[in-house]
Amino acid sequence: MTNVISANWTSVNAACQPLVDQLVADAQALQLEVSSLSNGTRIIDAGINCVGGLEAGRLIGEICMGGLGTVTLGTNSGFDNWPWSVNVHAKTPVLSCLGSQYAGWSLSHKSEQGKFYALGSGPGRALAAKEEVLKEFAYKDSAESTCIVLEVDSFPPVEVAEKVAADCGIDADKLTFILTPTSSLAGVMQIAIRVLEVAMHKAHTLHFPMEKIIDGYGVTPVAPPGGDFMTGMGRTNDAILYGGMVQLFVDCSDEEAEDLANKMPSNTSSDYGRPFGEIFKAYEYDFFKIDPMLFSPAKVIITNTKTGNSYSAGERNQAMLNTSFGL
Repeated sequence: MTNVISANWTSVNAACQPLVDQLVADAQALQLEVSSLSNGTRIIDAGINCVGGLEAGRLIGEICMGGLGTVTLGTNSGFDNWPWSVNVHAKTPVLSCLGSQYAGWSLSHKSEQGKFYALGSGPGRALAAKEEVLKEFAYKDSAESTCIVLEVDSFPPVEVAEKVAADCGIDADKLTFILTPTSSLAGVMQIAIRVLEVAMHKAHTLHFPMEKIIDGYGVTPVAPPGGDFMTGMGRTNDAILYGGMVQLFVDCSDEEAEDLANKMPSNTSSDYGRPFGEIFKAYEYDFFKIDPMLFSPAKVIITNTKTGNSYSAGERNQAMLNTSFGL
């Protein structure tokens, strides 16, 4: 099954390289800063020591999707107080979202200077191919250069860059880290763009056959920056959990389509109903204690292309967004 899915998958690194080149070329206009670590690894700062704007976040989101996603800004969020939204579509949803965009690579380093920890996303994951989800899909990319996106508010140590480059099988000076703190506009934008990926990951968690997902798109409001990392992280999660909407097109039985719709929305979780920041604090800042069923869009529509029938479940919660976003 998984071999059939990945048999015709393209290279996410080749597809996104022009976008990385564009990000670097337009760095000044996009309010980014480009530098290098001592080993030559390129750092694109999207909000730590610079502004990092919405357009930068949009491009970074498309890079995260392996160059196979299209992201546009719109004013059709469905919320009076938060009209701006991002609209997301992926050419190959399983590959783009789970093979590249998903933040599944755990990176850490401890030294006398302190601890560094981040989850890596982007096309570099497919070069290393260490994660179980990539092994399941039997997908491994090849390229001479790559990039990894990190949701952090500090620069990675050179040791992390050395490890990532080695795992990807490339020279350290062919690696690019893109840093997107949740306190920046670029950071909140690139997380909003994960609305479709969150739905794809939830479908995978529910053991829905991924080869039956043909296409999909999503829309979610863009959270205002939180001013600090933890507040920003809470708001960006809430934007999807309480404001995100996704439509998936599937090729399966109506019973399977309806079951997926009923199980997917965030309101099926026992942890639903509070801002994510409160939930995270209640679980002593341990992601793994949170009910995994919570990580879903607020509303889903599952359309069966075989029969033409659609099934909708969940609801979008403006009151919760107002609370989370500080209105």
